[in-house]
Amino acid sequence: MSGEVPSRSSRARRIVRGPRPEAVPALVGRAGAVVGLLDIAAGVFPRFRHSRMHAIAEVLPGSFGPFAAALSLSAGVLLLLLAHGLKRRKRRAWRAAVALLPAGAVAQFVYRHSIVGALISLALLVPLLRHRHEFEALPDPRSRWRALANFVLMGAGSLALGLVIVSVHPDRMVGDPSLADRLTHVIYGLFGFEGPVDYQGNTSWTVAFSLGALGWITAATTIYLAFRPEHPAARLTEDDEARLRTLLDKHGGRDSLGHFALRRDKAVVFSPSGKAAVTYRVVSGVMLASGDPIGDVEAWPGAIERFMDEAKAHSWTPAVMGCSETGGEVWTRETGLDALELGDEAVVDVADFSLAGRAMRNVRQMVKRIERAGYETRVRRIRDLGEAELDRIRLAAEEWRGTDTERGFSMALGRIGDPSDGDCLIATAHKADDEPGEYGDLKAILHFVPWGTDGVSLDLMRRDRSADPGMNELLIVAALQAAPKLGITRVSLNFAMFRSALARGEKIGAGPVLRAWRGLLVFLSRWFQIESLYKFNAKFQPRWEPRFVVYRASGDLPRIGFAAMQAEGFVNLALPLPRFLRRRTAAARPCSHSTAEHDVRDVRAA
Repeated sequence: MSGEVPSRSSRARRIVRGPRPEAVPALVGRAGAVVGLLDIAAGVFPRFRHSRMHAIAEVLPGSFGPFAAALSLSAGVLLLLLAHGLKRRKRRAWRAAVALLPAGAVAQFVYRHSIVGALISLALLVPLLRHRHEFEALPDPRSRWRALANFVLMGAGSLALGLVIVSVHPDRMVGDPSLADRLTHVIYGLFGFEGPVDYQGNTSWTVAFSLGALGWITAATTIYLAFRPEHPAARLTEDDEARLRTLLDKHGGRDSLGHFALRRDKAVVFSPSGKAAVTYRVVSGVMLASGDPIGDVEAWPGAIERFMDEAKAHSWTPAVMGCSETGGEVWTRETGLDALELGDEAVVDVADFSLAGRAMRNVRQMVKRIERAGYETRVRRIRDLGEAELDRIRLAAEEWRGTDTERGFSMALGRIGDPSDGDCLIATAHKADDEPGEYGDLKAILHFVPWGTDGVSLDLMRRDRSADPGMNELLIVAALQAAPKLGITRVSLNFAMFRSALARGEKIGAGPVLRAWRGLLVFLSRWFQIESLYKFNAKFQPRWEPRFVVYRASGDLPRIGFAAMQAEGFVNLALPLPRFLRRRTAAARPCSHSTAEHDVRDVRAA
C-alpha cells in the first residue's frame, strides 16, 4: 500500500476549492421568492394594496384587469419555481427570471396600478444583471420522471391556490356555493371552461383568467419537462469500469467498500494522473460519494479536487457517506469540509472467530438447531456456479426482497452473477422438502463482494419467508468457517448507524442526554432497523471500524440525509414498476443493476 497522503503547501488554496455558497445568488433566490409571493398576492387579492393612481386607472381600459391579474399570478408562480434554481446559480433559472421580472412589473402596474409593486419587481433585475457571471451552473441530470412529478405537484398546488382565488371574493359571489361547487369551478377553470360559481361585475373574468393561467402553467411546465432533451443520470461506461477494476486490483484492500464503487448507476471522476478516482451519484442536487476514494492514496487529492470542481460547476452540494477515518482526514484537509461520525462497520477477523465460549452461546445454539432441522450450506465463488443455478438465485433474490423498493447504495453492488464479478462469494442455505418450491431446495442467500485479495464485504442478505428463523446467522457462520479454505482472512458485515451511541447509552452511568439520544434511536428503529442491525452484528464479536459523513455546512445535513435516504431506497419519489413487471425484467436481464437490501427481519423473528 502507498504511504501517507502528502499535504499541500497552501491550506487557503484547499479551502477555496470547495463550492461555498455564494452570497449574491442566495440573496437573489430569496428575493425572487418574495417577489413571486407579492405577484401571486397581487393577482389573487385585488385589494392587497390600495391603488394610489386613480387618474391613470380611469384611463386604462377595464378589460386590462383580468389579463393583468393572470399575468401577475403566472409570473409569481414561475418565480417561486425558479427561486431554488437561482440560489444554486443555475444559468437557465437566471434567464427565465430576467424574462419574467419585467412581465411581473407590467402586471403590477396595469392590474393594481402600483408603482411600488412594479419597482420591487424591477429592482430585482439590477443584481441579476449586475452579477450575471455568477449564474453559470450547468443543468442537473434529469429524466422523464420530472414531468410526472411536476404534473402531480403543480396540479395539487393549482387546486389549492384555485380554491383561494374562487373564495377570496365573498362579497361579489352570487349565492352561497358549496365546497364541492367551488372545487368543480376550479377544475373547470383550469381547463378553460366556466364553472357553476358566478360573480357580480368583472370578477368572473378575473377569476376565469387566473384559473386559466394556473392551468396553463401546469400544462406548459409539464410539456416542457416531458419533451426537453433527456439528460439521464451518468452511469459507468465500460472503459470507466475497466479503469476502476485496475485500481481495485492494486489498492482494493485498503477499503472494504471499494468494490461497491463498481455500481453501474454511479458516475466517476479520476485524478489527473489516473491513479485515483471518486465515484458518486447526484440525488436531489446532492453529489453523493460513498466510501474512500479508489486507488493510490497519494493520488487521492487530485481525484478529490476533480470531484469538488464538478460539484462547483453544477452547483451541487458535495457530500461523502461512509468514508473511513483516513478518508475523512484527507477529505477535510484537502477541501475544508467537516466530518461527523455516522456509525461503525462490523469487521470479523477470521482467525479470531470461534463458536466456542459464552459470548457465542446464542449463535451456536441457533446454528445447531437449524442444522438439526435439515438445512445444509454451500459457500462458493460466483465463477464456480453454473448459469442455471445463477438464474435461480437471481430470481429468488428478487422475489424474496422484503419491500417493493430496492434498497442500497453505499454498501450494495446492485447485481448478482455478472461475469466480471467472478471473485464475489455466495453462501446459500438448502433444505430438501417433500414438495420443492419454485426455487428448488434454495432457502437463503448471502452475497459478498471482494475486499482486496484476502477479504470479502457483505452485499445482500435474502431468505425465503417460509424458512426457519436464523438463516442469516447460519450463512454468516458458514462463510466464516469456509473462509480459510478460500484465502479469506477478514469479513466485513453490515454497517451499524450510531452504534457507539446505542452501546454507551445502555451502560450504567450514561448521562440524560446520551440516554435521550439512545431512546430516540430505539424509537426510529421501528422503521429503519438501527438497533436491530447493531445487535445482529454484535452477535459475531466483531471489531468496530468508525465511518463518517463529510459535509460542507451544518445547514446541509438535512438535505444530505434526505438525499442519502433516497439513494439507499428508504425514500422513493418515483412511481415503482409493478412487481410482475420487475420480475419479468429481472428474468430477461440476469445481470440487471438492481440494488440490494440488508434484510434482518428474521433476526427479530428469532
